Amino acid sequence: MKKFLWLLPLLAACDPARIYEQYYDFPERYWPVNEKPEFSFSVTDTSASYNLYVNLRHDNNYPFANLYFIFALADSSAAVYQKLHSADLFDKNGRPLGKSGIGFLFDRRVPVLKDFRFRKPGPYTVTLEHFMRTDTLRGMRAAGLRVERSNLQ
Repeated sequence: MKKFLWLLPLLAACDPARIYEQYYDFPERYWPVNEKPEFSFSVTDTSASYNLYVNLRHDNNYPFANLYFIFALADSSAAVYQKLHSADLFDKNGRPLGKSGIGFLFDRRVPVLKDFRFRKPGPYTVTLEHFMRTDTLRGMRAAGLRVERSNLQ
Protein backbone atom coordinates (compact mmCIF):
# COMPACT_ATOMS: atom_id res chain seq x y z
CA MET A 1 0.00 0.00 0.00
CA LYS A 2 2.77 2.45 0.91
CA LYS A 3 4.39 1.86 -2.46
CA PHE A 4 1.51 3.61 -4.20
CA LEU A 5 1.17 6.68 -1.95
CA TRP A 6 3.36 8.69 -4.35
CA LEU A 7 0.55 8.35 -6.93
CA LEU A 8 -1.93 10.38 -4.87
CA PRO A 9 -0.60 13.83 -5.90
CA LEU A 10 -0.61 12.76 -9.55
CA LEU A 11 -4.17 11.47 -9.39
CA ALA A 12 -5.35 14.62 -7.61
CA ALA A 13 -3.80 16.73 -10.38
CA CYS A 14 -5.68 14.90 -13.15
CA ASP A 15 -8.31 17.03 -14.85
CA PRO A 16 -10.44 15.00 -17.29
CA ALA A 17 -12.12 18.10 -18.77
CA ARG A 18 -8.84 19.80 -19.73
CA ILE A 19 -7.77 19.40 -23.36
CA TYR A 20 -5.02 22.04 -23.34
CA GLU A 21 -3.52 24.47 -20.85
CA GLN A 22 -0.37 26.51 -21.34
CA TYR A 23 1.10 29.75 -20.02
CA TYR A 24 3.31 32.30 -21.73
CA ASP A 25 5.60 33.91 -19.15
CA PHE A 26 6.67 37.53 -19.47
CA PRO A 27 10.29 37.28 -18.28
CA GLU A 28 10.68 40.99 -17.55
CA ARG A 29 7.47 41.05 -15.45
CA TYR A 30 5.65 43.30 -17.88
CA TRP A 31 3.61 42.80 -21.06
CA PRO A 32 4.82 44.96 -23.97
CA VAL A 33 2.16 45.84 -26.56
CA ASN A 34 4.18 44.22 -29.38
CA GLU A 35 4.41 40.87 -27.54
CA LYS A 36 1.45 38.72 -28.57
CA PRO A 37 1.40 35.32 -26.86
CA GLU A 38 0.36 32.52 -29.19
CA PHE A 39 -0.98 29.09 -28.26
CA SER A 40 -1.46 26.13 -30.61
CA PHE A 41 -3.60 23.07 -29.95
CA SER A 42 -5.49 20.43 -31.93
CA VAL A 43 -9.14 19.47 -31.92
CA THR A 44 -10.20 15.98 -32.92
CA ASP A 45 -13.83 15.80 -31.73
CA THR A 46 -16.02 18.41 -33.43
CA SER A 47 -19.22 16.95 -31.97
CA ALA A 48 -18.18 18.03 -28.45
CA SER A 49 -18.56 21.53 -27.06
CA TYR A 50 -15.66 23.33 -25.41
CA ASN A 51 -15.01 26.18 -22.99
CA LEU A 52 -12.03 28.43 -23.67
CA TYR A 53 -10.48 30.60 -20.96
CA VAL A 54 -7.69 33.13 -20.82
CA ASN A 55 -5.57 32.73 -17.71
CA LEU A 56 -3.95 35.92 -16.41
CA ARG A 57 -1.21 36.04 -13.79
CA HIS A 58 -0.31 39.41 -12.28
CA ASP A 59 1.19 40.92 -9.14
CA ASN A 60 0.35 43.93 -6.97
CA ASN A 61 2.33 46.24 -9.28
CA TYR A 62 -0.32 45.99 -11.98
CA PRO A 63 -1.53 49.63 -12.19
CA PHE A 64 -5.14 49.17 -13.36
CA ALA A 65 -8.31 47.53 -12.05
CA ASN A 66 -8.94 45.66 -15.29
CA LEU A 67 -7.34 44.49 -18.51
CA TYR A 68 -8.67 44.79 -22.05
CA PHE A 69 -7.36 42.20 -24.48
CA ILE A 70 -8.07 40.94 -27.98
CA PHE A 71 -8.67 37.21 -28.24
CA ALA A 72 -8.18 35.80 -31.74
CA LEU A 73 -8.87 32.16 -32.63
CA ALA A 74 -7.80 30.84 -36.03
CA ASP A 75 -7.85 27.50 -37.77
CA SER A 76 -5.38 26.51 -40.49
CA SER A 77 -7.20 28.54 -43.16
CA ALA A 78 -8.57 31.74 -41.57
CA ALA A 79 -9.74 33.51 -38.44
CA VAL A 80 -12.74 31.88 -36.83
CA TYR A 81 -13.33 34.29 -33.97
CA GLN A 82 -11.85 37.60 -32.82
CA LYS A 83 -13.18 39.84 -30.06
CA LEU A 84 -12.19 42.46 -27.52
CA HIS A 85 -12.64 41.21 -23.94
CA SER A 86 -12.36 42.83 -20.53
CA ALA A 87 -11.16 41.18 -17.33
CA ASP A 88 -11.60 42.68 -13.88
CA LEU A 89 -8.43 42.02 -11.88
CA PHE A 90 -9.22 44.06 -8.75
CA ASP A 91 -12.47 44.95 -6.98
CA LYS A 92 -13.64 48.51 -6.13
CA ASN A 93 -11.58 48.46 -2.94
CA GLY A 94 -8.37 47.44 -4.72
CA ARG A 95 -8.42 43.81 -3.59
CA PRO A 96 -7.29 41.27 -6.21
CA LEU A 97 -10.08 39.08 -7.58
CA GLY A 98 -7.89 36.16 -8.61
CA LYS A 99 -6.64 33.20 -6.62
CA SER A 100 -3.27 33.44 -4.95
CA GLY A 101 -0.88 30.58 -4.30
CA ILE A 102 1.84 33.00 -3.22
CA GLY A 103 0.92 36.20 -1.40
CA PHE A 104 1.76 38.66 -4.19
CA LEU A 105 0.85 36.68 -7.36
CA PHE A 106 -2.75 36.34 -8.50
CA ASP A 107 -4.29 34.07 -11.12
CA ARG A 108 -7.55 35.01 -12.82
CA ARG A 109 -9.39 32.72 -15.25
CA VAL A 110 -11.49 34.67 -17.76
CA PRO A 111 -14.12 32.83 -19.83
CA VAL A 112 -13.99 33.88 -23.49
CA LEU A 113 -15.97 31.14 -25.28
CA LYS A 114 -18.55 28.94 -23.57
CA ASP A 115 -19.98 25.76 -25.14
CA PHE A 116 -18.09 26.52 -28.34
CA ARG A 117 -18.11 23.99 -31.19
CA PHE A 118 -15.17 23.85 -33.56
CA ARG A 119 -16.22 23.61 -37.21
CA LYS A 120 -13.56 21.17 -38.29
CA PRO A 121 -10.90 18.99 -36.71
CA GLY A 122 -7.27 20.01 -36.86
CA PRO A 123 -4.86 22.61 -35.52
CA TYR A 124 -6.03 25.90 -34.01
CA THR A 125 -4.09 28.93 -32.81
CA VAL A 126 -5.07 31.53 -30.23
CA THR A 127 -3.32 34.89 -30.12
CA LEU A 128 -3.65 37.34 -27.24
CA GLU A 129 -2.96 41.06 -27.51
CA HIS A 130 -3.40 43.57 -24.70
CA PHE A 131 -5.49 46.58 -25.64
CA MET A 132 -4.65 49.11 -22.94
CA ARG A 133 -3.68 52.78 -23.14
CA THR A 134 -0.08 52.16 -22.14
CA ASP A 135 2.36 50.25 -24.30
CA THR A 136 3.85 48.32 -21.40
CA LEU A 137 1.78 46.70 -18.66
CA ARG A 138 3.86 46.42 -15.49
CA GLY A 139 2.94 43.66 -13.12
CA MET A 140 1.76 41.18 -15.73
CA ARG A 141 3.65 37.96 -15.15
CA ALA A 142 1.97 35.55 -17.59
CA ALA A 143 -0.96 35.00 -19.92
CA GLY A 144 -2.32 31.60 -20.77
CA LEU A 145 -4.99 29.58 -22.50
CA ARG A 146 -7.14 26.76 -21.19
CA VAL A 147 -9.36 24.62 -23.43
CA GLU A 148 -11.69 22.13 -21.81
CA ARG A 149 -14.68 19.98 -22.72
CA SER A 150 -17.78 21.72 -21.43
CA ASN A 151 -19.81 18.57 -20.77
CA LEU A 152 -17.35 16.91 -18.35
CA GLN A 153 -17.66 19.30 -15.41
